[in-house]
Amino acid sequence: MRKIFGLILLAIFAAAGWLAWALTSTVEPPGETFVMLRPGYSTHRIAAELKNAGIIRSQEAFILWHYYHHGRSLKAGEYLFDKSANIIDIQKRLRRGDVYFHTVVVPEGFTMFDIARAIEAAGLGPADDFLQVAQSDTALVADLDPSAHSLEGYLFPETYEFTRMMTMQEMAGAMVKQFRQVALQLGLVPSPTGVASDPPAGYSPREVVTMASIVEKETSVPAERPEVASVYYNRLAKKMALGADPSIIYAELLAGTYQGALHHADMSVSSPYNTYRNAGLPPGPIANPGRSALEAAMHPAQTDYYYFVADAQGHHRFARTMAEHNKNVLAYRKAMRGH
Repeated sequence: MRKIFGLILLAIFAAAGWLAWALTSTVEPPGETFVMLRPGYSTHRIAAELKNAGIIRSQEAFILWHYYHHGRSLKAGEYLFDKSANIIDIQKRLRRGDVYFHTVVVPEGFTMFDIARAIEAAGLGPADDFLQVAQSDTALVADLDPSAHSLEGYLFPETYEFTRMMTMQEMAGAMVKQFRQVALQLGLVPSPTGVASDPPAGYSPREVVTMASIVEKETSVPAERPEVASVYYNRLAKKMALGADPSIIYAELLAGTYQGALHHADMSVSSPYNTYRNAGLPPGPIANPGRSALEAAMHPAQTDYYYFVADAQGHHRFARTMAEHNKNVLAYRKAMRGH
């Protein structure tokens, strides 16, 4: 009997020693290793996924340790393993939900097409899936823009951190939420307390965002944006065509015909976004403007300019008359020949 008891005791000590070793010994992952643990995975499935990825040595030890902490759930998500760790450390991470975030940079002036490609490049899903949301889920901005054709203009430029567990709707929603915060700060939309918004007289928030998107695409120099906005507002007041090249590009993006450059024939494209053929603002924003462009559209400079052209140095020259404008165009062409 003593011998049997001794063997049992020895087996217990051996099992305890093995468990302690399995739990505390570290494993070096094979480089940067991503593991996706989806909602509904059992502890056995999680252990198997980690074992197959080379993150843990023993599925059994992983399961036993989790049962020891019964009631403390392991969070679903995508995890990056790039440092040596033991089972105890790994389960702490899974209980915290220390998931991996993908960075998506949305620069000022990105269109929804650009954002969709950035989403895909970050490994968060197909560009077409995001585009489908951006072109259809207008309920996200129904209170801001009841006539919105898409979320264009309301996907605020910012650096975002998204997980692969998020849906495309949630990602788009985060961008719209950021737009709302900035628009509220600028006084573009009414505050929840009832304080009125402050867009230019006679223009709705949608029209201001549309103007801001054109300004954003026309110049990357913040100091020039109020003057660029003034040119377009002056043209609107005179019922002149805006003649904004970026609107032509956007028309072709919508049609899927943009080839990467504009040609003279493109100016006659049949589209309500063609601001050469159609007077007034286009039907909606043509890009997603940042804070500076929104401020310029809300508070344009007070000028009597009706024209502007690039100066070959990243800035623009403004003119009151067509004669002045033609001189600036000639100067631009001469400078470009010099380059």
